[in-house]
Amino acid sequence: MSIDVVILAAGKGTRMRSDLPKVLHPIAGKPMLGHVVDAAKALGDVQITVVIGHGAELVRETFANSDVAFVEQTEQLGTGHAVAQALPNLRPGATTLVLYGDVPLIRAGTLQGLLAAAEHGPALLSVDMDNPAGYGRIVRDNAGRVQAIVEEKDASGEQLQICEINTGILAAPADRLAEWLPKLSNNNAQGEYYLTDVVAMSVSEGVAVSGVRASDPVEVAGVNSRLQQAELERACQRRQAQDLMVQGVTLLDPARIDIRGSLQCGTDVSIDINCVFEGDVVLGDGVQVGPNCVIRNAQIAAGTVVNGFTSIDGADVGPDCNLGPYARLRPGTALARGAKIGNFVETKKAQIGAGSKVNHLSYVGDAELGKDVNVGAGTITCNYDGVNKFRTEIGDNAFIGSNSALVAPVKVGAGATVGAGSTLVRDVEDAELAVARGKQRNISGWQRPTKKS
Repeated sequence: MSIDVVILAAGKGTRMRSDLPKVLHPIAGKPMLGHVVDAAKALGDVQITVVIGHGAELVRETFANSDVAFVEQTEQLGTGHAVAQALPNLRPGATTLVLYGDVPLIRAGTLQGLLAAAEHGPALLSVDMDNPAGYGRIVRDNAGRVQAIVEEKDASGEQLQICEINTGILAAPADRLAEWLPKLSNNNAQGEYYLTDVVAMSVSEGVAVSGVRASDPVEVAGVNSRLQQAELERACQRRQAQDLMVQGVTLLDPARIDIRGSLQCGTDVSIDINCVFEGDVVLGDGVQVGPNCVIRNAQIAAGTVVNGFTSIDGADVGPDCNLGPYARLRPGTALARGAKIGNFVETKKAQIGAGSKVNHLSYVGDAELGKDVNVGAGTITCNYDGVNKFRTEIGDNAFIGSNSALVAPVKVGAGATVGAGSTLVRDVEDAELAVARGKQRNISGWQRPTKKS
């Protein structure tokens, strides 16, 4: 079956009260339209057309590399009019699937069931709601066949009692749509061309209309306000948390985790509360993540412990490392096996060798440390002269005393020792001791200043 997907994404989203096009507002760190495009692509070999309008250029730019086609709806005259703009892109003999850019949590499995029902005629996706106010109702005959969709403003009192509502998601043969869409009328309370009217056309021509119920109302929920956006954000996070736990991940509180990208976990991974994962994150077997951590575009190998309040961004952390609490690993950081980055330590473009330790209150940037290096508290690599960046190299088994400043470019040799409080401006050879600080003076009989009356 050839599948042509049409995603309607032309609306302004007035109730969002934002200059950003509605479909670009994020759910779980991804634009809502991105979720819909991904669900469509999961169906297999599909051709996707996105109907854009408000903020068209920004939507084009955002999805320029997404392998989708765009058509513009210059006037928003209803869903039927919007789909009609995509008619030139629909292939004869294909099945057309109509989706919505502001309905982000639809699952590919649900869409596959809808497409299967549309092999010989239109199939619409419905859902039962306890409170159907505001939605079009599905009208069926005594045999359960779909007869019509009635918008709420056009519904009778009896029809308003129906709890099965139209989601707007529809699959139909492209050839039929090409016949029906030009015949749509805007003779209704809204003065719009409803896509749903093709159901009545189909029935009048004796073509059966299938109705497929979605099992989860969240899948077909749309976003028209910040409140609804927040509700679907939580629903998406619950879904992701449940998936992780099914895979064997321990979440100390599934309600307090945010995944804004992809998170891959090995076996026996444990994640404490209030952690945020952004971009692409991989956690190896046995990784433990403490509370209130933010991890972005990082790989953390097996056995590593990430203590609370640690920030990791663009880092590659080896196995059996120990990080934090309150550590910050910035892009370009790479840690070998057993390295330790302690509390209030910041690293950037730093390669830290196996077993090396930067334990307290230090900054290591544009640096390469060998194995089993010890960096004392308060040490910094002075890598920036206000214009250019320079590198620091520290050899295996070197010991850097507390409160030292290593003014790059500088090298400290293997087995060398730097005395506490030193400011290095030139290289230290292997096994040398470097002490670079002012000479201490002790003054006897010193009188402290007193406050003048």
